[in-house]
Amino acid sequence: MLFKNALVYRIAHWTVPGLAEIEARLQAAPFVEGGPTTVDSAGWVPPRGEEHGPLAEAVGGQMVLRQRRETRAVPGGVIRQELEAKLDVLEQQTGRRPKGKAKRELKDELVHTLLPRAFPKRADTTVWVDPQAGYVWIGTASTKRADAVVTPLLEALGGGLRLEPLDTALAPATAMAGWLAEREAPRGFTVDRDCELKQPEGEKATVRFARHNLDTDEVVAHIREGKRPTQLALTWGGRVSLVLTEGLTLKRLQFVDGLETDAGGDEGFDADVALFTGELRRLLPDLVDALGGLNDRQPAAAAEAGAVSAAEAAAPAGEAPF
Repeated sequence: MLFKNALVYRIAHWTVPGLAEIEARLQAAPFVEGGPTTVDSAGWVPPRGEEHGPLAEAVGGQMVLRQRRETRAVPGGVIRQELEAKLDVLEQQTGRRPKGKAKRELKDELVHTLLPRAFPKRADTTVWVDPQAGYVWIGTASTKRADAVVTPLLEALGGGLRLEPLDTALAPATAMAGWLAEREAPRGFTVDRDCELKQPEGEKATVRFARHNLDTDEVVAHIREGKRPTQLALTWGGRVSLVLTEGLTLKRLQFVDGLETDAGGDEGFDADVALFTGELRRLLPDLVDALGGLNDRQPAAAAEAGAVSAAEAAAPAGEAPF
């Protein structure tokens, strides 16, 4: 699997550049290891994991990128402990305990001093760009982390790219509540055995079911009492399992046994990308249909037109832009 979790964005507009231009743009912002006092650094790395490899990989008209982010932070408890000790010393020496601006400056000085002793943490985020279908998939369940990828992605891909979070006519919580209450999964899907229900108001009472049959009166009763699903495990077509969240995040993406590829090296990477993108390109329209279709203010045809470059329009039918 390219990634286990995903947030999906629609391409509202993009004049698709050639792969060589995209590669040049990415090469202008590669990942560079941060220095001992660098709090945060990010850049693009080869998706295949090969040193000095291309930063943009195209497989069957699908493009794969990977962003690496390195952060360095001093634990808050350490900062508080060191700061209090410093304040105690200054109070003994001067008879006054620094406050306000003076205290903040001391804290900033301590953080700067302690940063070189902090261990850096690295995390990679895979990005899948599907220009033909008009979607960008970002391999994370964190909106904050996705936002940190989207901004440099817009610059890297050029072509006036504009992205919008995937939005459907039915809120996922509403749709999931209907499936559970009616004991009927949407077309193409089966309801699995994991679910979280939460009361939207008051004490926000939460009920979690794990490896539990959800086709029961107990689950229906919780729905009728006003609880709404925040997460629900589903399987699409007997091929891909996932957990859908109320925020339209896809979690725990996993192929059903027997669909994984066995090839290694470059062939393995290409095969994995082809299998992963092929399955999820078919899954997403079914999921959108199950959620009442796209909640779009502009006609779908206009969005599709905005994602087509002159080169793609001149290519034979079905041919990818890169």
